Amino acid sequence: MRGTPLRRPTGRRLRLLALAGVPLAALAALPAAGPAAASTPAADVRLSNDAPGTTGYVSDYTAVTGQPYTDAALTECSRARGRQNEPAVAVNPRNPQVIVGSSNDYCATYDDGADADGAPLPVGPIWLGYYRSENGGASFRSSLVPGYPGDTSPYAARAQVRTASAGDPVLAWDGDGRLFAGSESSGDPAGSKKTFGDEWVATYENPGGVGGATVNDGKEFRRSITVAKGSAAPNLLGVFNDKTAIAADRTANAATRGNVYFAWSRFTGNGGSNIYLVRSTDHGATFSNPMLLTTSENDVQDPDIAIRGDGTVTVTWDSSIGKSDEDAVRYAVSTDGGASFSRPRTLTTYVSYDAQDVSAPTAEAPTSGPDFEGGEETAREAAGDARDCGVLESACASTYIFFRRTTSPRSSADQAAPANPLVYVVLEPVVPGSQVPTGTTYGAVESGVGGQSAVYAMAFDPLTGAKQGPVRVDPQARGHQLFADVVADSGVVHVLWWDSRNDPCYSPARPVGNCAGPNGALTPSLDAFAGTLSPALTGTGITRLTDVTSNPNWDQFSGRTVPFAGDYLWIDSAGGRTFATWTDYRNTVAGDDPRTALTRGDVLQCRTQRADGTFTGDTCPRAGGLDQDIYGDLSP
Repeated sequence: MRGTPLRRPTGRRLRLLALAGVPLAALAALPAAGPAAASTPAADVRLSNDAPGTTGYVSDYTAVTGQPYTDAALTECSRARGRQNEPAVAVNPRNPQVIVGSSNDYCATYDDGADADGAPLPVGPIWLGYYRSENGGASFRSSLVPGYPGDTSPYAARAQVRTASAGDPVLAWDGDGRLFAGSESSGDPAGSKKTFGDEWVATYENPGGVGGATVNDGKEFRRSITVAKGSAAPNLLGVFNDKTAIAADRTANAATRGNVYFAWSRFTGNGGSNIYLVRSTDHGATFSNPMLLTTSENDVQDPDIAIRGDGTVTVTWDSSIGKSDEDAVRYAVSTDGGASFSRPRTLTTYVSYDAQDVSAPTAEAPTSGPDFEGGEETAREAAGDARDCGVLESACASTYIFFRRTTSPRSSADQAAPANPLVYVVLEPVVPGSQVPTGTTYGAVESGVGGQSAVYAMAFDPLTGAKQGPVRVDPQARGHQLFADVVADSGVVHVLWWDSRNDPCYSPARPVGNCAGPNGALTPSLDAFAGTLSPALTGTGITRLTDVTSNPNWDQFSGRTVPFAGDYLWIDSAGGRTFATWTDYRNTVAGDDPRTALTRGDVLQCRTQRADGTFTGDTCPRAGGLDQDIYGDLSP
């Protein structure tokens, strides 16, 4: 979630790691594409309908019961033209016409009054969206997961959460019509700077029960359960749980079917992190005590969970081992339904693409207005560790404007194919040999050293350790590839990523969407691409999903000073229907920030300078400057 530290080693040496030379045990054969046909991309569809002229936001209580209910948050969400990022999506295996999405949803941020200057106060909740389609993804009805601050619907009492904000959404269906939504939840309801860092899991069920019409699967919010509590402390200095992953067993294995697994990274204020996991054996009603998976490493994050068709559970994560410069994909395995896990093993090592720069002092004072949304402020880090760059107090020495990004492995296994022993992993590291001097403080490997990023795939048997790859999925001479995701279903492996091949200013020495020179122009530069993998792990049927190329570098966060694109995209597949989601900027309205001399990255905002030289807050946040949305499409 926004503001949570990604703990990466600095000062990387230039080297070629596993992507060039790790010994790989060849697998006898990988399963060919099975009976499930790939979906055909259509027109992009909007999941977050938070603008006039769209369907707006409707309470889950109303959607289930037909009884009218609204509140200040839902009213604001229906007009906000606000921000959404970090999408998740899940296709119902019982009825693929039912697709549910989620995101970090900021639509209710301005739901409670204005200051003396007329600037709406950014005091409303950042929460999980709930976007539901019952027509195969042709359209979505938008809502919020119940339990947000200000929710007084009859379903609010079913939410047993103690925090005022929620993010990092993850989704999973079981095989009997239940949908599970996991979250990191951090804000203090009292409005202090304390960050709780809790983890919770919500359960949605069919109102008619397991035997109800499948079009109503995952429709009624039943509960949310806190599965881990952080320790409240300012500025992430306590115990802070973050970086979520979820999976539900829908295999034919009677011993494990119905189990729900939820994993996360546990950060501590004195440095370091570990991976923890809980499981539910009663459909999300209760969860086990957290289980520590990482006992010999202390700088880990980005867990993901893959369940094979025989019920074997594999948890993968990204690790920086000891004092080494290397990043590694590590994993642990359970063959007893999550009751115990093996000692961690290393799958591969790689050079992570970590966008970074050096913070630049600025003489320009930030606004004294009220548009610094709680929990979003990006603490300026040590030289070389600025992970995103914008203007004013968020400016960097290179003068580039860019969102944070880093390599984050994702994994999946085919629950519908019991004979397939493989777990599939995708990641987007620096391409070996592509490292170049940047000529600035910007870097990808380290400050001053750039490179191209690309999607690679691996397949491995978690029990034997046999593995194949990494193999580059879609070799392109031009463009960065980032935020890859993977899902395996019914004999087909589907991959999604962001791609900058259409960036007219692409260079391995610069961030996505930045043209050359000091204060160079920012350009539309990112598209969502997707495809399937062949038995040899090469990409097939690769296609562009997005109808519009996005500019991801708008200054929409931390008082309109810095861009933020989230940390992931999402793809899911079931029953022959595959759906992909991404963060999208086609509706963002450009403007002029009067606090800065340049207009690069400026979004539409309305401010007045006071006699003392300071500026008011933005009095028109609903006019489109913050219009960041979640879109999706059918995918190969």
